[in-house]
Amino acid sequence: MSWFWGAILFWLAAWALNLRLAARAGGRGAARLAVPALFGITLLVLWEGTVRGFAVPGVILPAPSAIWGTLTGSLPILWGDFVQTILKGALSGYVIGCAAAVLTAVAIDRSAFLQRGLLPVGNFVAALPVVGIAPILVMWFGFDWQSKAAVVVVMVFFPVLVNTVAGLAATDRLSRDQMATWGASYGQALFKLRLPAAMPFIFNGLKIATTLALIGAIVAEFFGSPTRGMGFRISTAVGQLALDLVWAEIAVAALAGSAFYGLVAAVERAVTFWHPSQRGR
Repeated sequence: MSWFWGAILFWLAAWALNLRLAARAGGRGAARLAVPALFGITLLVLWEGTVRGFAVPGVILPAPSAIWGTLTGSLPILWGDFVQTILKGALSGYVIGCAAAVLTAVAIDRSAFLQRGLLPVGNFVAALPVVGIAPILVMWFGFDWQSKAAVVVVMVFFPVLVNTVAGLAATDRLSRDQMATWGASYGQALFKLRLPAAMPFIFNGLKIATTLALIGAIVAEFFGSPTRGMGFRISTAVGQLALDLVWAEIAVAALAGSAFYGLVAAVERAVTFWHPSQRGR
């Protein structure tokens, strides 16, 4: 129990330090990174102390130290799973799905028929559960990464499509009439007015799609995969009661998802620096 009470004392001290950092810095500068980092470390210490203090079996909840040991000792396996699931399945499906969504949104913007006919169908398809469509796409595209990319395309397509369509319609009538007065063609108005104005909406969809891509690729591997991949490794490790390996795969997926989201957010700040939502950041 000494581990548990030591973790509680550390948590209380870190909590007090976090309150002082947040109050003094106001969420700016180094404190903006220090506060969440300290909070995360506190959770890990509390987790470690609880597991050790109450002697929780590893098959129920392994300690962070055990997960870290498995992670550092299984780097070749984790790297192979990362390449198979993230770089091949999730990333390729993300690029294909998002690009197709933006192009389809432009076509919908040009056609009232597609706007009335495709969007309701898109909302219906977006509501389909991934556990329902993943086995079908695995049977269609095979057991390698191509079927996982297909699942990711289906999952990311419609959120990006809906956001892009909303962004293209966000420009006011006065601005569009002014472009028409200047004799601008549809393409000129699209690239010089409407797409720039739609960028905050598009990036909102792209950020949502980052998490959907990882979820889709990992879940799709539960229904058929070669002997590698995060979903495959998680399902087999659970059957072997190797929960430390399961948590190591989860940690890699969480880090990859956070880095992917952060990269898209950084590109958004560079592209939409003029937007009011980016001021003061």
